[in-house]
Formats: sequence, C-alpha cells, structure tokens
Amino acid sequence: MQSMVEQLKHDFRNAFDQVSQVIIGQENMLKLIYTAILACGHTLLTGAPGLAKTLSVKAVSKVLGVDSSRIQFTPDLMPGDIIGVEILDFDPETKQKQFRYIQGPVFTNILLADEINRATPRTQSALLEAMQEKSVTLGGKRYILDAPFIVFATRNPIDYEGVYPLPEAQLDRFMMEINVDYPSMEQEILIATQDFSQSIDTIKPVLGKDQLRTYQALVDQVPIPESVLKKAIAWIRKTRPQDPSSPESVRDFLQWGAGPRAGYHLMHTARAHALLYGHGVVTENDIRSVFPNVLRHRIIPSAIFNRSFRDIDEFISTIIADA
Repeated sequence: MQSMVEQLKHDFRNAFDQVSQVIIGQENMLKLIYTAILACGHTLLTGAPGLAKTLSVKAVSKVLGVDSSRIQFTPDLMPGDIIGVEILDFDPETKQKQFRYIQGPVFTNILLADEINRATPRTQSALLEAMQEKSVTLGGKRYILDAPFIVFATRNPIDYEGVYPLPEAQLDRFMMEINVDYPSMEQEILIATQDFSQSIDTIKPVLGKDQLRTYQALVDQVPIPESVLKKAIAWIRKTRPQDPSSPESVRDFLQWGAGPRAGYHLMHTARAHALLYGHGVVTENDIRSVFPNVLRHRIIPSAIFNRSFRDIDEFISTIIADA
C-alpha cells in the first residue's frame, strides 16, 4: 500500500503544480479542493467575488481528467435546468410519440454550482437527491450518476438581498466549507500583472477518471488509531450545548452543534488529507488540519455570539486548544 500512497502523493503534487501555473496564491484552498475530491465530498466555497473560486474548480477538473459542468444559480433557475427534462418526441421508426429524457448538467463528475444561494429553495432541493443518493429520479425512473460525482458550490457572504440561505439539511450534506481569503500583497501584485495567456487551456491532465477512482477507493483503507478517533469524536460532541461534556462557552454561545454526520465526514476527510501528505495512517495533525472546514457550516451560533467571538473559526479553535 505504501508504494500506492507515494504514487498518489506524487500525482497530486504534479496536479497542484499544473494548476498553480494559472491560479496565483490560494494554496490552502487548492489543497482542500484536492482533499475534497479524493474524499468524494461535496464542498462549499465561501468568499468574496474575484478570489478564483470558480476558476480553481474548473482548473482542477481539467488537470484530474474528469468531466465537469457549471451552473450559474439565479432566482429564475428551475429544477429542470439542473436535473434535465422529459420532452414529447416523435419516433420516426414506430411513428409514435413518446417521452424522451434530456439529461441536465448534473450528469457530470464535478458540478460547479455558482452562487448557489441565489436560487430558490425549490431549485436548491433539486440537488439533494443527487448529492445524497448519487442519482436522479424523473418520471418514475431512477438514473444513476457516473462516479465520481462531487458538487462544489460557491456562495457570496456579502450579499443579504436576493439570496436564499441553504437549509440546515442541505448544509449538512456538504463535507466541508472552505473559507477563501484575499491573497497576500505580493500575490496580488502578480495577479494584477498576470499574463492571461496562461489560461486553463495550458493545463495538461495528470490523472484520468479510472486512476482517480482507484485513489478514492484507497481512502477507506487508511487506518485511524483508536486514540485519535476518540479524541476527534469528543471534540465534535463538545460543540453540542446539550451534551454534558460541552464547556460553558458552548452552552452560552451556541444554539446547535454538529451532528453524527460530521464525525463520518471528519474521518473521511482526515484519511484523504493523510494520503495527500504521503502517510498511510491518520494522525491527530490530520484531524486538526481539516476540523474547522468540516465543522464551521454545521454550528449555529446564538444571538450573543458576536459579543465574544470574531467568527466561528475562532470559536472552533477554543474547542481543540486544550486538547
């Protein structure tokens, strides 16, 4: 297995270097995107406009050699624009009319849902079956999506008008939320003077769909020591105000903590993180590295939260600080 781990690390390092020719900065975002893809986990990308969220997902899709599609979510977007529609068609052979299914852009490997919170809840819900069951049901028939199927959804945290917050049930189906920050001064100077001839077209695929599936199957084989597992689950349980182990700050400043799905997603993400860094067993450092990204969108703060904490990440750091 170790030789496979080393090959995986080498291939994803090459993939990272290819994308870095086009994306300046955002190293942390790119590493987490690769982690999400290796773990087959749907991911939210939250950040201001112009931070290369959309471009990064498109570039990573190309370098991994998988199919991708993009949907711009707007208030008038309909469920059929995502999953497809049935149309009444004429069969020239039988001379009869029959319904024919035209597949929507959800039939891909990596789906980029751009500004997902601008669509209505009805349209957002069209993704729920695809995200959870990896299938689409229409006209009484079930259509299986090709593996891997991963949703990357971007959302703008600035606008509060004309947006529809994602329901908690849908948020919980995202394995991670990645906060995308501004680049450094040096990086922003490079962006301002960037040669735009270095486009996605210059990226060469490093993997293919079959090889990616092989690496994704390797994730489940990464062992987690019992001590690391128990500590990680204990951290999750501490985020629940009703849990006896939760500290006073949790009971005071949180309405709701992370559910059991967070534990599953945390373990799967930590396994993928371990593989990307070339070791075949999950360490506590792997858990700490991905813990904020797995937890931040599952925690609901109370009305007085902002009196004591700047953001959710600052609060999460207090949960694991004394561990």
